[in-house]
Amino acid sequence: MPYSQNENVKFWQSELLLDKPLKHAIFTRKGGVSTGQWAELNVGMTVGDDPEKVIKNRQISFNALGRDIKTMSDSWLIHETGVFIYDRPRDPKSKFPPKADIILTDNPDVTLFMRYADCVPIILYDPKKQVVGLAHSGWKGTIKKVGQKAVEAMMERYGCKPKNISAVIGPSIGTARYEVGTEVIDAVKETFGERSGEFLLDYNGRTNFNLWDSNEYILRQAGVGYIDVSRICTAENNDMWFSHRADEGNTGRFGALIGLEK
Repeated sequence: MPYSQNENVKFWQSELLLDKPLKHAIFTRKGGVSTGQWAELNVGMTVGDDPEKVIKNRQISFNALGRDIKTMSDSWLIHETGVFIYDRPRDPKSKFPPKADIILTDNPDVTLFMRYADCVPIILYDPKKQVVGLAHSGWKGTIKKVGQKAVEAMMERYGCKPKNISAVIGPSIGTARYEVGTEVIDAVKETFGERSGEFLLDYNGRTNFNLWDSNEYILRQAGVGYIDVSRICTAENNDMWFSHRADEGNTGRFGALIGLEK
């Protein structure tokens, strides 16, 4: 799907979710107030950018989707499989968000929000139970099957059935730009066994890891009924997306947002 735009803010949305009673978006780097390596719509507070500009960028992002910034409910990403359930919005007075790479809610007053810069954003929605979720899956999250863990958490907490769930794999680093070393190769082989050859591909004598197909495989194995993969590479489209790999670590973070409508 082509990018959507609200004033100067550009964002990507999945056609799988467009007709559903929710608001969702994965924001590009376009339309914010940050400058330099964080230009423009950096929503990451821990990458060296001016905190006031980050706060403004978050407000801009929420405004673009018509969501109240006071409903923002995020997490501190640690490349694990921890789950946090938001029954109510996060207290804005709390200094730090909970440590979790999976956040879920069934409350329309909650807007889930996560930050990325090459890792895979996974958006989840169950129309039967009216549950939404966000997950963060880099190589560590992928080999730990974050997508599966998120689905299992939806089943346990809300009684969701995987066949009813829609999952979106958002813009993230593509295989051609994701060369990996021995540690990752060994971990992928341990996790995927005989299927690992489908996800570890040779590029000019070097080994690259396919995060898109591996995460899609994990979600399908978990029984997810509907999956949309954006296949937009953040590293190859660095003018539009923050990319940790393309910018050699000197970059911002783009946001992903989802919230149920009342």
